[in-house]
Amino acid sequence: MPGVEVASNENRLKNFKNKGKDNDELRRRRNEVSVELRKNKKEDMLSKRRNVCTEDEPLSPLQESKQPTALMSVEEIQNGILCADPIKQFQATQSARKILSRERNPPIDVFINLGVMPRLVEFLKRVENPDLQFEAAWALTNIASGNSEQTNAVVEAGAVPHFVTLLKSGVENVCEQSVWALGNIAGDGPKLRDYVINNGAVTPLLNLVKPDAKIPFLRNVTWSISNLCRNKNPYPPFEVVKQCLPTLAQLIQHTDMDVLADTCWALSYLTDGNNEKIQEVVDSGVIPHLIRHLNSENFNIVTPSLRALGNIVTGNDVQTDAVLAGGALPTFCKLLQHPKINIVKEAAWAISNITAGTMNQIQMVIDAGCLQPLIDILIKGDFKAQKEAAWAVTNLTSGGNAEQIVRLCGEGVLKPFCDLLVAKDDKTVNVVLDGITNILSTADKLGESDKVAIMIEECGGLDKIETLQQHENETIYQKSLHIIESFFPDGDQVVDDMQAPAQTESGFEFVEPAQMPNNGFDF
Repeated sequence: MPGVEVASNENRLKNFKNKGKDNDELRRRRNEVSVELRKNKKEDMLSKRRNVCTEDEPLSPLQESKQPTALMSVEEIQNGILCADPIKQFQATQSARKILSRERNPPIDVFINLGVMPRLVEFLKRVENPDLQFEAAWALTNIASGNSEQTNAVVEAGAVPHFVTLLKSGVENVCEQSVWALGNIAGDGPKLRDYVINNGAVTPLLNLVKPDAKIPFLRNVTWSISNLCRNKNPYPPFEVVKQCLPTLAQLIQHTDMDVLADTCWALSYLTDGNNEKIQEVVDSGVIPHLIRHLNSENFNIVTPSLRALGNIVTGNDVQTDAVLAGGALPTFCKLLQHPKINIVKEAAWAISNITAGTMNQIQMVIDAGCLQPLIDILIKGDFKAQKEAAWAVTNLTSGGNAEQIVRLCGEGVLKPFCDLLVAKDDKTVNVVLDGITNILSTADKLGESDKVAIMIEECGGLDKIETLQQHENETIYQKSLHIIESFFPDGDQVVDDMQAPAQTESGFEFVEPAQMPNNGFDF
């Protein structure tokens, strides 16, 4: 219907003009489309950890007996924990801890069903018996490392307030085990994370980050802090974000790889949200450190650093500029050629959020040499990376000026871009169709739409667009129809050899007509 087509054209023109408000909307849209990048992937830090014994007799805060002790039966453990004899309580609790920490598939449910959980929680209060506190805390930590139902069993037994109290314990191993337990509980999801926060865990946990802290202890503390920053729906309270950031800004300068990795993950969680949260992270001064860590040889540090910076550039133009001013783009460009597929994908995603910005930001992407690596991804990259590269291209065509779009085409983008029109993913096809529309609209304003149409036809794009008119997706059908009607009005038109552009290794070469402006398609 004519009315629908006019409305569609107006929407497209609005996107093409890319006014300030539209930049933000475009970035938010990218944030939504790339939600898969926020999900917990295999390379993400673990949300829960079991404290597994690596030796026959692990150390207790006070030295355990050198003689190996035989483990009790489940019935003996139950009776021992529930009895009134402190010695038997300790022996039974230690046996429970060893079973829960040694076996490949620990019998967590068995111990929950024994009815000993309230008693183990009660043992956490035995300040006069730190050995018993430690064994109970370790056993409860490993129960809390299980599934959500098992973690909840620890919470329902009333353990959290006591673990928070033990963060101030003068016995380091008892304190550390409490840190570990709270990390497991907070890592279960937003509900228990907020429960831990509301029980006052944040301040005493942050206070444990000291210059003289032992590295293994500091690793556990950092990991637990990161779990307090983790998860969404809802996000952590904004006050917690502000409270944690000074400590994270300190930890990101640490030399230990595990501490660094968990710190960067925490920052990646805190930047995954609205612009107010992003601004707090920007103001904390961590951006230069995150950029420096992009060059780390440790994959576990590069990934969360890239994620955090990628999140920041989904913010407003000023926040994006803070990343660009730090010199991130050359490293982003290098990461587009990284051997790890996920790194390539997220680098392309980060750049796509930058090309959703101002013309100046787009020019910085071009000047950093990012166009050719993006095109290489379109040609031979993993499909998930190709999708992000396609967004980067379309965003550039939406917000870039004519000269920038001409430069993009001159780098040879059209053929690999058009090749993505046969993708099985409807969103990607829609993105590419928008980009092609933007390129043709720019050419039309320069009076060169026929020449760009020839380029698209020569690289097989026209055939693919014509085929998409049969697509079951209504939006794809409408967009492809619009392109055909607007820029390919006569399918049988014979191309004049004098007007056809010459093909080169990098794309197509135009001869500039005498009447064309200098910023035309004159590669």
